Amino acid sequence: MKSELIIHPIPPVYDKNSRVLILGSFPSVKSREYGFFYGHPQNRFWRVTAEVCGEKVPESIEEKKAFLLKNNIAVWDVIHSCDITGSADSSIRNAVANDINQILNESKVERIFTNGKKADELYKKYLENSTGIKAVCLPSTSPANAAWSIEKLTEKWKIIKD
Repeated sequence: MKSELIIHPIPPVYDKNSRVLILGSFPSVKSREYGFFYGHPQNRFWRVTAEVCGEKVPESIEEKKAFLLKNNIAVWDVIHSCDITGSADSSIRNAVANDINQILNESKVERIFTNGKKADELYKKYLENSTGIKAVCLPSTSPANAAWSIEKLTEKWKIIKD
């Protein structure tokens, strides 16, 4: 499999009431095919955030958008475009960051969380200086992070509702 230039195909989800912003690195092949964030069926993002928010797991894209907005959660990714091989974050090259200032200017976001170490590394490299906001790195909900159980993830992710 060779590296290819991909432009982020999914717009951010937020509104004027969003209070926290969760940033991933870049959408996986499955998410790009699905057309929405955390589209891989084994990604635990939706199960964990639903548990943290005390709600049932949203299923459709519309339910997921409504769930995020109801809980004042904004979601996007750090990277706008990059050369990437499949879904491997470790293969990201020639990255261009998303401009998250629109979200920050049009919402009440005060806290930023990164979903995993790669998203955190990319945030620090490309965005932290321009936002002036230090992100909190949360353990990745990716199926590749198999060492973390749903229970352990949920416990760490509770901080998004504090």
